[in-house]
Formats: sequence, C-alpha cells, structure tokens
Amino acid sequence: MRYLFISLVTITIGALANCSKPSIHFSASANTLKAKAREAHKFCKENNMNQDFSILIDMSIHSGKKRLFIYDFNKNKIIASYLVSHGCCESPWTDDQTKTSPTFSNVPNSHCSSLGKYKLGERGWSSYGINIKYLLIGLESSNNNALKRDVVFHSWDLVGDDETYPQGTPEGWGCPAVSNNAFREIDRLLQSSNKSTLMWIFK
Repeated sequence: MRYLFISLVTITIGALANCSKPSIHFSASANTLKAKAREAHKFCKENNMNQDFSILIDMSIHSGKKRLFIYDFNKNKIIASYLVSHGCCESPWTDDQTKTSPTFSNVPNSHCSSLGKYKLGERGWSSYGINIKYLLIGLESSNNNALKRDVVFHSWDLVGDDETYPQGTPEGWGCPAVSNNAFREIDRLLQSSNKSTLMWIFK
C-alpha cells in the first residue's frame, strides 16, 4: 500500500506539472501581444491608419491553435481570435507539416508567408471561401512583394472554426487565410472603418 500511495503521489504531481505548462505559454503570449499592440497603435497613429483595432498574427503559436487576434485599441484587449493558415513553402499544399516551424520568405513563387506589417488594401472578389479578399500591401522589406506575389487576406473552406491541436491548420501558398465564418466577422469590422487597417504578422 505504501508503494502504491507513493506512486499515486508521483503521478499526480507529474500530471499537475504538465497541466501548468499551457498557462505559462499563454501568459508569455499575452505579454507579447500587449507589447505588439502598443507598438501597432503607435504605428497606426503615426501613419493615419485605423486607430480602433488591428489584426495581429503570432506565428510562434502552433497553427492548430488560434493565433490571429483582433486587438481593440480603445478597450486595450483582444476582442476575437481565430485560426489562420500560413504558407507551405516546399511542403505539400493543404498539409500541416510546418505547423510548429513555418518558414518565411518574401521571394515570388516561394509559397511562403512573409513576416511584417501590412496595410489592408482594396476589398475585392476572391475565388476562395466566401469570394471576398483584401489586398495586402507590405510595408517592410520583409513583405513588400505581397502584391506581386498575389498574397491576400481571404477565407478558405479548409480552415475550420475550432482549434485542431495537435493537428495543424492546412497550409496554403502564403496567404493568411481564415475560416468562412471568421472572415464574415472580420469583414464586418473592416467595413466599419473609414481608414486602412493594420495587419501585423510576427513570430
């Protein structure tokens, strides 16, 4: 009995230790987002962009978890979060082989996503999802080929609403794509603003 008791205590302590890990990761991610949001707000003020909210995408988060965040500058908090795809690069299209370690590139035909700040441009027709897209205007040397590469913000039928971890989100050819339901919600927000909205993809 004594051996059984010690074993149960050991198992319980081990389980509690494992359970604590996600909260530590979430806390670190929340701190990162707060810092990014402050910088994003300052950038929007300086560049006469939408100062009500921005879209922040943290590519350091597993692709099967929600990592696209709508950050409300007025409330100073995240008001929505969604799954979002990234580019497959040399991996198979629609697979999730780089769900924990995406590669980034600004090179045409690389099929990779690009890090950096973007201005959401013209709203138009898309062949994917709910048939709406927003052009992405890269504002940095790391993403200034976005228009040339046809990298846009759109919805995709293969992206779901619910987290898929430990599986990842299907990978496309570089576009940050969300579920159809997510895009409808984000599209309503974007249309409510009379200024260009910032999307910032970072890791």
